[in-house]
Amino acid sequence: MHTSLKNPDSYDAWAGRSEENADHVTEAPVRLMQATLDYPDPAKLPAELPPLWHWLYFLPGERQSNIGLDGHPQRGGFLPPITLPRRMWAGGRLQFLRPLTLGEPVRRVSTIKSIQTKSGRSGELVFVTVLHEVADAKGLAIREEQDLVYRDAPVPGAPAPQPAAARSDEQFSRTVTPDPVLLMRYSALTFNGHRIHYDRPYAMQEEGYPGLVVHGPLIATLLMEELRRGHPQRTVRSFEFKAVGPLFDTAPFALNGKLEGATARLWARGPQGQLAMQASAELE
Repeated sequence: MHTSLKNPDSYDAWAGRSEENADHVTEAPVRLMQATLDYPDPAKLPAELPPLWHWLYFLPGERQSNIGLDGHPQRGGFLPPITLPRRMWAGGRLQFLRPLTLGEPVRRVSTIKSIQTKSGRSGELVFVTVLHEVADAKGLAIREEQDLVYRDAPVPGAPAPQPAAARSDEQFSRTVTPDPVLLMRYSALTFNGHRIHYDRPYAMQEEGYPGLVVHGPLIATLLMEELRRGHPQRTVRSFEFKAVGPLFDTAPFALNGKLEGATARLWARGPQGQLAMQASAELE
């Protein structure tokens, strides 16, 4: 068992820890994101930042010598030094209080809200919830909670958990065929060095995946884009998502949605009909 799990009290120094970062909502990431998402005219920029596109800013700038084997910054620093080898962004909850404007300075205060250790069918788990509050000169614009999960390496030969079936009552749907270029471009846009998204030998041999892993935030963004594309007159006020199972660059997957009054139910369905991500948005 890992030392950090034997002594969960060692996380006390990280719970409640905060840091503040500043940035500018510059145009280049928006233009490049529009190109990556295959917008008809990527050079035609919006006046306001679309929902979830704040993930293009406040990017980690760790020195190359401080990068770990998996491509992430080495453990410690702002996040606790959890030694479990696999980590992922498992979900989150967001409130969009006001849109951010292109060209404006912004700041983000990040606070570690909670750290929990659990044991599951796949071994030991540590869940870290981080609160991000993004503001501009007018005040708070976005309030976000991110759920990060750290887990054990896969046991060779262990049976994979049976995935849940995705619902099939969608009102709108689109099929996405992921490929290494899409994953590389999104990794570059978010300065995400995690090797499971672009290094196939590492993803398969070290972490036991059948191919390159599609980023959870990319899937969430694609679901949001599908909602906005179909209902451009509606304003998204809140959004939450949960990664249920991984998707890979080995097969297409479907983005699905259904409106239920002021709530949009969204989900990603994998190639075997399995639920990969579930999400919901509150609309005006």
